[in-house]
Amino acid sequence: MHSHRVSGLFATALLIAAGSTGAQQLPNPILFVTQYPVSDDFATIGAVFANHRGDIALSGRGGDLYIRYPDGSLRNLTQEAGYGSSGAQGANAIAVRDPAVSWDGSKAVFSMVVGAPPQQYQYIDSYWQLYEISGLGQGQTAVITKVARQPANRNNVSPTYLSDGSLVFASDRPRNGAAHLYPQLDEYESTPTPTGLWRLQPATGQLDLLQVSVSGAFHPFVDSFGRLLFTRWDHLQRDQQNDGAGNDYGTFNWTSEASNSVATADRSEVFPEPRIAVPGSGVAGHTINHFFPWMVNQDGSEEETLNHVGRHELHAYFDRSFDDPALSAFNGGSGDRILNFLQMREDPTTPGRYYGIDAPEFYTHASGQLLRIDAAPTVNPAQMRATWLNPRVNVNFSPDYAPVAQPADFSGRFRNPLPLSDGQLIAAHATQWRQAGNDGTRTAPQPRYQFRLKRLVLGPGGYYVAAENLTSGISKSVSFWDPDYAVSYSGPLWELSPVEVRARSAPPMTAAPLRAPEQAAFAAENVDVETFRRYLRANGLALLVVRNATTRDRADRQQPFNLRVPGGAQTTAAGGGQLYDIAHMQFFQGDQIRGLGGTATPRAGRRVLAQPLHDRPALAANAVNPTGPAGSTAIAGDGSVAAFVPAQRALAWHSTAPNGTPVVRERYWISFQPGEIRACDGCHGVNELNQATPGAPAAVNTPLALRQLLARWRDRQVDLIFTNGAEERR
Repeated sequence: MHSHRVSGLFATALLIAAGSTGAQQLPNPILFVTQYPVSDDFATIGAVFANHRGDIALSGRGGDLYIRYPDGSLRNLTQEAGYGSSGAQGANAIAVRDPAVSWDGSKAVFSMVVGAPPQQYQYIDSYWQLYEISGLGQGQTAVITKVARQPANRNNVSPTYLSDGSLVFASDRPRNGAAHLYPQLDEYESTPTPTGLWRLQPATGQLDLLQVSVSGAFHPFVDSFGRLLFTRWDHLQRDQQNDGAGNDYGTFNWTSEASNSVATADRSEVFPEPRIAVPGSGVAGHTINHFFPWMVNQDGSEEETLNHVGRHELHAYFDRSFDDPALSAFNGGSGDRILNFLQMREDPTTPGRYYGIDAPEFYTHASGQLLRIDAAPTVNPAQMRATWLNPRVNVNFSPDYAPVAQPADFSGRFRNPLPLSDGQLIAAHATQWRQAGNDGTRTAPQPRYQFRLKRLVLGPGGYYVAAENLTSGISKSVSFWDPDYAVSYSGPLWELSPVEVRARSAPPMTAAPLRAPEQAAFAAENVDVETFRRYLRANGLALLVVRNATTRDRADRQQPFNLRVPGGAQTTAAGGGQLYDIAHMQFFQGDQIRGLGGTATPRAGRRVLAQPLHDRPALAANAVNPTGPAGSTAIAGDGSVAAFVPAQRALAWHSTAPNGTPVVRERYWISFQPGEIRACDGCHGVNELNQATPGAPAAVNTPLALRQLLARWRDRQVDLIFTNGAEERR
């Protein structure tokens, strides 16, 4: 741990006039970063995905952490505390990102990477690490301290404070810390990706994986209701780089995640269905690719999309799963439909209102159009819609990524929206549309966009447009080795990631209570809930309960909705159609076993593939299901399912016919916390009414499968009590 500080006299001398004469007064100071404008947009800092690495070619050097006061003056906080430099970038070179302010407004946490290659061809390992800064007030002294006990030699980005003062952040640390699994590769381009959201108690070093992300989690924050919200990349599909007989990418499967695993010629995948339909199979091809708002409790439990909102509420189109005439492709129109929801922030004047950016994933540096979604906990997801705050501009590119014509109502590209405590709105903004082929050179880059922080005002049609700049512009001349080429840049830096420096009340850290149907099952089987949770935590397990797998939300007509447990529960919709029998729920765990580059010279890192559940503690705890597929449990007569599942690992599942043929597939990876008891009402849970006619609310039956599981667990505990090393029966 180390700190940098300078005298208060020097700090005062570093106050810089903003030069924005007549600029609107803002209610509080604004903390923000400047960033060397990286021209390339693929997996670089500021990109939509894979933006977390600190390599100099991906993030540059020369940016700083700034604060702007209501009177328009600026302080360069990192320079004041002894970090960073102009000109040639060497050992003290920095880049800065993602500031977040503490609840009392006295300090902030941010990410910073330090150091640059000292000479040509000399590569150095560079990682984003967490730092805290205090002394944010005018006339105070800036003190920067590296956060203790964070994952070393890993990229830790997008930090924020939980309600208890601990830190949560995205990191590329492997899920289990195993170095041979580093880095985790995403499901789309097989680029390195964060593994999820991690909680750190700096005082003790306690590190917990709160949320497992297969392709990346971004920009976490705690909202006014105490929920931990973030954007997640959802891409649960088969490996597109494994398509084709030629195996151009050299894909292969490792035998396991173990350090002594073996690279094999096997390239098989088992879940979900293929990306491209197999002729004659009757199964449609499946792809999914979007950045949605997600939430968990601050202990990592109850992971789901924000308010359980789904593609039916926010997306425009996706296909049916089978060639069944009763099923139909979803077409929700386009008026209030979105592509992605990035850089989410809550409106402090309207709790439950969230601002974000809809942007394509390439060639935009994650900039696009402003929108908002109202999603307080009481809002039913069936009623959630996107409200566009700029004219909706569809940015389409031809296969060679040539630009389209600039629309007449184009008002620029926005990112990092920040609603302020007095109702104003600011954001980073670039007026330029796109300059294809005008990126300069590797040694003398020319960025497509110049992002400046600006106040936004309502313009024609009630849409937001950019007003005055918040600064007079911050320019710098920097040069560095990247490391093969000498890069030189002189000009304005991007202004990004604004946050308001003010005191706020920390919301409570809440946990979801066990719901009444599940409580009834525990009571009926005389099992103490807390004793059961202790068993789960001790074995790294969670419990998943489905009350009735035959029920589905009535909006979902893309997967089978006429469902029956043979000899048991069934739920059917009006209009007939094929009736599907479901007898088993098969579980899949995300294993990092997909390699690239060929078995002879495998590339570093592994992609996650879905594999039938084989986690030993979970398999040992679950009842044997001899007639079902691997990793499955039987569906009870009332349609319910109860299964032990591994905690802190990505999971998915599907219901199957008695012969193991998949019927209804989960479309998202979900993770659980040790000791978590998670219940859902059905497969695609009900928002308002289920698929039956005239429709019914979510299932509230006491799950028979849960009672059976608890009875089996209770009796087993009676048989496994040990005293002084000898077994005895209670």
